[in-house]
Amino acid sequence: MYYPGLKGVTAVETKLSDIDGANGHLTYRGISVQKLVENYSFEEIAYYLLHGVFPNPNQLQLFQTALRGNRELPPYIRNILSNIPIEQSIMDALRTTISALSAKEEAEDTAIQLIAIIPTIIANRYRVMKKLGVIEPNPRLNHVENFIYMLTGETNTANARILEAYLIMTMEHGLNASTFAARVTISTESDLVSAITSAIGTMKGPLHGGAPSGVIDLLEEIATKDQISEVIHNKIKNKERIMGFGHRVYKTVDPRAVALKQIIYKLESSPEWIELAVETEKVTIDILNELKPNQKLYTNVEYYAAAIMKSLELDPELFTAIFSSSRIVGWCAHAIEQKNNNVIFRPNATYVGN
Repeated sequence: MYYPGLKGVTAVETKLSDIDGANGHLTYRGISVQKLVENYSFEEIAYYLLHGVFPNPNQLQLFQTALRGNRELPPYIRNILSNIPIEQSIMDALRTTISALSAKEEAEDTAIQLIAIIPTIIANRYRVMKKLGVIEPNPRLNHVENFIYMLTGETNTANARILEAYLIMTMEHGLNASTFAARVTISTESDLVSAITSAIGTMKGPLHGGAPSGVIDLLEEIATKDQISEVIHNKIKNKERIMGFGHRVYKTVDPRAVALKQIIYKLESSPEWIELAVETEKVTIDILNELKPNQKLYTNVEYYAAAIMKSLELDPELFTAIFSSSRIVGWCAHAIEQKNNNVIFRPNATYVGN
């Protein structure tokens, strides 16, 4: 049988995540993403995905210390970054510099190195591209706080919590294209650095990593809550796509969007853009259910990612790189899972030539 793109083909067994698209459920190792976002930190969930159990206080401290100890860029990586032409994208720089790292003897140690260093590479590259001074990692800050600090030079607990929620929700999502690429590479008994290089190259593609610009354009066009209905009705009338609504897997609301909203509602004050996004979602879904009842169009995680980037004043060109800084955890966990129960991937191809 021929299945273009391997659609519908089950290629692996995994204990890492389960996606129930019909009912809008996403779990990491059996626990809903909503519960994880509400109760655990980025570091705790990264440990959980990599090891299968939550860390005790001593294990968490050791894991956090290891992450902090791997944030600094080695001199040769700094040299590589400085020699990448300025017109090349952040994802180009990320792929190239990650490929230059040396894998450690233990895959788990390499995973820690990769998770820790990716935010530093992204922040370094971004600030160089914008002709801003590079900001070194701050060992007093946690993983997400330090990432924002390196990007912006500022620390903000509320902003860090919003970004952390997004990063947790996008750590892992089944056998997507970049995760598959990582598992294919590691299945050849290559190393984890090579597997992650493959994943980054795959994430770079616009059909996978995506971009929030369309959602940001939508929210900027709406501008104020009293214009939501008019803008959405006009887009439907003109048969325009409403960006941020609909998902290939989820046929109801994306559970990652639900989890993020729960975090937002607990904040003392929400950024103005987040408030506009929440109201736009509500009004748009009501309109879509009325005018397109059979299409089941609901907000996806990219919708809220765009609102987050805008409200935190993060440049949209950072989106795919920030996405990668989260998904690195899932990539590493999948590659290690593949390595521990390996069969090399070797699907067939049907010859259709003369």
